[in-house]
Amino acid sequence: MPRSVNSVAARQRRKKILKRARGFYGARKNVFTVAKNAVERAMKYATRDRRTKKRLYRSIWIQRINAAVRPYGLSYSKFIDLLNKNNIDLNRKVLADLALNNPNAFKAIVDTVHK
Repeated sequence: MPRSVNSVAARQRRKKILKRARGFYGARKNVFTVAKNAVERAMKYATRDRRTKKRLYRSIWIQRINAAVRPYGLSYSKFIDLLNKNNIDLNRKVLADLALNNPNAFKAIVDTVHK
């Protein structure tokens, strides 16, 4: 009986890895053994950075809010404290977006809390 090799599945497995390695530099994109390691590492970073991205965006929102309230004589922490005391429930994402794209609405919020 001749030896049976499942070459179809093996080729599909290799193609899947090489497809994910598209855009990589040098042998990482076309040599299977190198690409396999590069893709595994890339997937590890992708998993980690999906969580890191959330932290980064929150810090960007805080910086934008802080920069937007400074001209009104407030700091970020005082502004957030005043929002909480006045029961205004706007999250940092919305506040940062208002500060950047709609300064008049943001000024109205600041005037509401900072009398």
